Amino acid sequence: MTTQTLARSAQVAIPPLPLNPRVVGVAAAAATLLATYLSQAMGWRQGALFIVGLAAGGVLYHASFGFGGAWRNMIRDGRGAGLRAQVIMLAVTAIVFIPLLAQGEIFGTSLRGNVSPLSISLVAGAFLFGIGMQLGGACASGTLYTVGGGSSRMVVTLIAFIAGSVLGAWHFDEWERAPNLGSVSLLTELGIGGAMLSSLAIFAGVWGAAAWIEKRRHGSLEPSWRAASPRQWLRGPWPLLAGALGLALVNCATLMLAGRPWGITSGFALWGSKVVAGLGVDVAAWPYWQGSRTASLQVSVLEDITSIMNFGILLGALMAAGLAGKFAPVWRLPWRSLAAAVVGGLLLGYGARLAYGCNIGAFFSGVASASLHGWVWFIAAYAGNAFGVRLRPIFKLDG
Repeated sequence: MTTQTLARSAQVAIPPLPLNPRVVGVAAAAATLLATYLSQAMGWRQGALFIVGLAAGGVLYHASFGFGGAWRNMIRDGRGAGLRAQVIMLAVTAIVFIPLLAQGEIFGTSLRGNVSPLSISLVAGAFLFGIGMQLGGACASGTLYTVGGGSSRMVVTLIAFIAGSVLGAWHFDEWERAPNLGSVSLLTELGIGGAMLSSLAIFAGVWGAAAWIEKRRHGSLEPSWRAASPRQWLRGPWPLLAGALGLALVNCATLMLAGRPWGITSGFALWGSKVVAGLGVDVAAWPYWQGSRTASLQVSVLEDITSIMNFGILLGALMAAGLAGKFAPVWRLPWRSLAAAVVGGLLLGYGARLAYGCNIGAFFSGVASASLHGWVWFIAAYAGNAFGVRLRPIFKLDG
């Protein structure tokens, strides 16, 4: 039985902790004020996207839906429940995305997918990001929801993540000069039917491979779904499959409201670059911030869709932690764990900029958009995770 299985069994067997009304109240008040302000000052779409971010934070926290932990379970223990749930999430989202992207608009909103080049930058960045997932302790979405849930170690990872994103933005143009094969969209190359069939075939292949490995090593598959009581739906824990379907809804809602898929880490690059600019560095002169990104530096982060959704994830996870009675930050941490958080966070941020995004923007949204770069990202990041798993014992992280 894996650590994840033991943790989930323990969560079901042990009586739930008392709800923390103070934490829930603070999160609810902050969320209400921010949603109201965004809707009135910047339009209903901005307010709606913030609410979608809130929902994402709650789903991520209650389902403990992390990519790094799921991939580590597959690599180290041969347990694929998390990876199989991710494949279902990808398949459901792609079934919605592909026809919408082919149509090009919905309710008057133009739509575009996440399609990026197949490049050295993509492979190198995804590999570094994968190492960072194992040392930092989470992926991009995992970092946000664990910070919101009260993890003090992950605050360190997030700060380093932002710093690494700034470094990646600074070096972005140099990596962009490296050879690349251009973008490959299955939708453009194969049409709706071809893109759908080829995507579903890949999903089935990955799901089947994960299931075959798990059955070979353990004789049976760890379930991705189990019955949950009404109390559990409010306070957690949720089945993995519920998390997968919830995040599919989040990404579909984001596409329809924002006109493009869900992303996370461009917000980190923006936050960090604004801080650096405040210290006197002319970040606006960096090639990364030229063109369509220039305006982002000149306006409030509340006008940035990625940023307001990130704030929503933080507050949604905070509210979920309060509902579960689990908001309890620990301030004394081993130095090796802190060192891993710093190194891992820097790799996460730097890798995400090089690879055109993270597990959400590049992998989840890229694959759902029928872009081949999403699968290349997955292969390189998975290899990075495998290497990172080997490094974890150095930092005493194998627990």
